[in-house]
Amino acid sequence: MSVIINYASKPDISQFQGIQREIVLALENSPTVHQYQTLHELYFEITLRENIIQAANDLHKSEVQFAPFPTSKFNPAIWKKIKYGYLLNPAVLPSDAIIDVYKNSREYAFECTTAIVLMCYKAVLSSIATSRFNTLFQGLLVWDWNYDHDLGIVTKEGRDYIPGDIVYFYNPDFDHPVWTGENCIYLGGDSFFGHGIGMESSKGMIDALNTLRKEGATQSAYLLPQHSRLNAKYLAQFAPHPIA
Repeated sequence: MSVIINYASKPDISQFQGIQREIVLALENSPTVHQYQTLHELYFEITLRENIIQAANDLHKSEVQFAPFPTSKFNPAIWKKIKYGYLLNPAVLPSDAIIDVYKNSREYAFECTTAIVLMCYKAVLSSIATSRFNTLFQGLLVWDWNYDHDLGIVTKEGRDYIPGDIVYFYNPDFDHPVWTGENCIYLGGDSFFGHGIGMESSKGMIDALNTLRKEGATQSAYLLPQHSRLNAKYLAQFAPHPIA
């Protein structure tokens, strides 16, 4: 359930439509207590989750290719490839660099974990003031789970998935290490987006991963009972103005 501290009442569910309504219902029906100091914090989390889903939809429609690190690419005018990933050119604003992934998507090729981190950056950029984003996320290094601590990604056990969560389909009998599993954004309903496989139902994700198992595989891929979430309450303070 969601609990708002220091406020008389929660907003009526009828004021929310579409994916926002699904997010609010998931928060209300969650076995976890979600506490908010203000209505602003609650509305910000709803907005952030909606923007994560939008970032996933936009990446799905983009021309970004799937590639492991050896054959990956980032726009060389903005990013420098080093041993641990892609380092932002200090002459480029972090906000411009994240936008470029979507604007010049054919210049990029990366795997699913990097996609998750980039989608999170894009969602935060869409949710807070651009000037604050550029202050928070200077010196970006992107690849795999390299990300700035201000994203505050926390992973916990549980199946109470809320739209905008990061989830993982594990493939224990993988053939190639790049297909150990698929990191996905939960889009709501029974829909997920993972860069490399695309937009699928849970069964669709599992079926796709099962085609990428080693010869003689006996274990099916499956959705792990865990979820990863951004620290929305921390990020809410950087919104351009109170949402509520």
